[in-house]
Amino acid sequence: MTVVRDADAPTAPLPRPAGGSARPGRRGGGGPVGPIGPIGPIGPIGPIGSRIWPYLLIAPAILGMLYLLAYPLVRTVLISLQDFQLRQLIQGDARFVGLRNYETLLTDAQFWQVVRRTFLFMAVNVTLIMLLATLVALVIERLGRMGRITVLSALVLTWAMPVIAATTVFQWLFHSEFGIVNWALQQLGFTSFDRYPWFAHGTAAFTILVVLIVWQSVPFAAITLYSALVTVPTELYESARIDGASARRIFRAITFPMIRPIFMLVFSLEVIWTFKAFVQIWVMTNGGPGDATTILPVYAVQTALSSQRYDLGSAASMVTVLMLAGVLVFYFRQMFRQEGEAL
Repeated sequence: MTVVRDADAPTAPLPRPAGGSARPGRRGGGGPVGPIGPIGPIGPIGPIGSRIWPYLLIAPAILGMLYLLAYPLVRTVLISLQDFQLRQLIQGDARFVGLRNYETLLTDAQFWQVVRRTFLFMAVNVTLIMLLATLVALVIERLGRMGRITVLSALVLTWAMPVIAATTVFQWLFHSEFGIVNWALQQLGFTSFDRYPWFAHGTAAFTILVVLIVWQSVPFAAITLYSALVTVPTELYESARIDGASARRIFRAITFPMIRPIFMLVFSLEVIWTFKAFVQIWVMTNGGPGDATTILPVYAVQTALSSQRYDLGSAASMVTVLMLAGVLVFYFRQMFRQEGEAL
């Protein structure tokens, strides 16, 4: 006998396999299940493995950073607390003397002269760098397309020049006999600059180093500040001009507040880079004439190499790090306090 089923009658659902899953080996909305948990792209990852895996990925970078940065710092601190001279370097029998090296360093009048010169060097360089970089960035913003490309290309090429190469070029520019600076000054009628020894005078050598470091640092600061300027909405400028604001007022009320975070970042970087300037001074003057261009990093190397006092050189390096950290902490505290008052 044939059974006729009504088309409108509901159809009974098919029985599911045991386990409550329509497809064996899968969970609702999840991936395939392995013996210890969900199977990822590279294998099974359990609950503990999923928490450890991100740390394993960044472990090589952290270990490399610790080896390249933390180990030299710790080693410098240890040497600064030891009697570590040439004999100890060879035999390896250095003994701890506590803070005696720091006491010797901080009671040396020459050290404090170097500290004052370092802060003067930093202040002059950073002031000139930030002033010129801001002016260059404002000029680039107002140039046409071709002018902007030309200036930015020149800045990038200047920035890309190796430090040693740029220092060597400046040495030849101010060479007493073959330098083009002396030749140009003589052509302009300044006959007193015939064979003028620039690097034999402390003030002249100091000025040349300032010009070199400013020339090398302005491109980075100018390009960074220009990238911040292009983010300022043009509607703000248009509204200010309609209200009759002058260019100086617009910069003080609109431009600088908008780019202030980037400006402060560049300022901090320039403080660090000029405070620890070493290569240019060492290649060009070796800290001379006398000690006219000796700043803290150069003083530390001179103490360690010339006198074979590696302990005093390490102590000078640590004092340099602490002074730089103190300057930056004080500066950031002032900046955050001003930001809080503005809010």
